[in-house]
Amino acid sequence: MRRQGGTSIKTPTGNPPTFPIPPCLVDRQNAAAVDVECGGRILHLSQRTHLMGILNITPDSFSDGGLYLDAGHAVARGIEMQEEGADIIDVGGESTRPGSDPVSEEEEIRRIVPVIRKLAACVSVPLSVDTMKAVVAEAALAAGASMINDVSGMRHDSRMAEVAAFHRVPVVIMHMLGMPKTMQNDTAYGDLIEEIRLFFAGAIDRAEAAGVKKNRILLDPGIGFGKSMEDNYRLIRDLDAFSGFGLPLVIGVSRKSFIGRLLGVPESERIFGTAAAVAAAIFRGAHIVRVHDVRGMAQVAAVADQICCSR
Repeated sequence: MRRQGGTSIKTPTGNPPTFPIPPCLVDRQNAAAVDVECGGRILHLSQRTHLMGILNITPDSFSDGGLYLDAGHAVARGIEMQEEGADIIDVGGESTRPGSDPVSEEEEIRRIVPVIRKLAACVSVPLSVDTMKAVVAEAALAAGASMINDVSGMRHDSRMAEVAAFHRVPVVIMHMLGMPKTMQNDTAYGDLIEEIRLFFAGAIDRAEAAGVKKNRILLDPGIGFGKSMEDNYRLIRDLDAFSGFGLPLVIGVSRKSFIGRLLGVPESERIFGTAAAVAAAIFRGAHIVRVHDVRGMAQVAAVADQICCSR
């Protein structure tokens, strides 16, 4: 008999029951080299988990919409995120929350370029541009960004791969079912993992055909982008299913609705749920975690990495 949470648990033999413990799949010390050159520095992703800080210059993002519309406030937050431990700052000018409306290229550029230009002059970490539009990506790269984070997996704009190849920058290819406006209308999959795996294989082929070097490609399964609540938890649990590509895995779980629905809490109270999801993702192979709460998640990542690397 064994006590767990104040409850006695018995087995037919009278012996303590055993519970399967999922293995820690990340062995940083023996990992294949997945380091990425970005903005003149090397992101040593094979050594530790890196943090991508979220900086949305939008009025309607699900968690921080409206907080950083003022360029001065946005730059101050970017500097603060670097001080808190961000390895990359991801700047976006168009909300991609479920049901969101698109904005024009001009408006997106107007929002993000002044912020990127100022941040590039005062932070040392690489800046990423979160956009689906090649023209916006080009403007951001000219202003000082050195990574592209495309939630459409380079499907929305056929020129995106060409832009990434020409500028020789890393690109995050994310899986999304449909587009933000309608992506949650139908989240049915025949085989969730296999369909995303096939999507990645096709996207990698298209990127390479356009001239993107494979060592500049990162993969993101797209938590919350055309996925049911159950799908999101399964993607974290089975994240290692995508490790066969030999490419860095990026995951964004921060404050998302799959946490809020389970816990029954608003965005502002999802930090502990986010911490659990971040740790679980690291255990299953995440190399970069995209987060709002950089200071707290830096601590989570440091402890999770130590557990993974301790033998």
